[in-house]
Amino acid sequence: MVVAVTRQGLDGAGFRREAARCTDGSAARRMLALAQVMDGASRGEAARLAGMDRQTLRDWVHRYNSEGLAGLWDRPHPGPSARLTPEQLAELAAIVEAGPRPDEHKVIRWRRVDLQAVIEKLFNVKLHERSVGKILKKLNFRKMTVRPQHPKSKPEVQEDFKKTLSAS
Repeated sequence: MVVAVTRQGLDGAGFRREAARCTDGSAARRMLALAQVMDGASRGEAARLAGMDRQTLRDWVHRYNSEGLAGLWDRPHPGPSARLTPEQLAELAAIVEAGPRPDEHKVIRWRRVDLQAVIEKLFNVKLHERSVGKILKKLNFRKMTVRPQHPKSKPEVQEDFKKTLSAS
């Protein structure tokens, strides 16, 4: 049985030209299958040559008929929805930017595991430590941090130490 390509504009050679220019291998394979159909091959033969099932080829022909060449590319998949809202992300960015408070958070610099606990406490959202890292990357935070300063350090004692160190 022959599949009917109703959209006008490309013949078998035109599909082959487009397939040669195409950077997506799957879309090029679909174009070559349609070239076979345009050249008069049966649905089963064209599908076999393109490495797909007859029904799949039929579906691609219908998509080409309704959408044109753009219909032969895979559609983007939306992926999972975001676990944190944009407002929560902005609040998290402000928390990271401000840094931890040692008396409250019991740390002197943020780690992903610390932020994981903060996110769970504030937003009631459980995330994996790796997901926290992805969120930080999305918020343009980098892994590099300044060397933390102990809250009870004394800068004047450090300066005196530097002076005695350079005298030797």
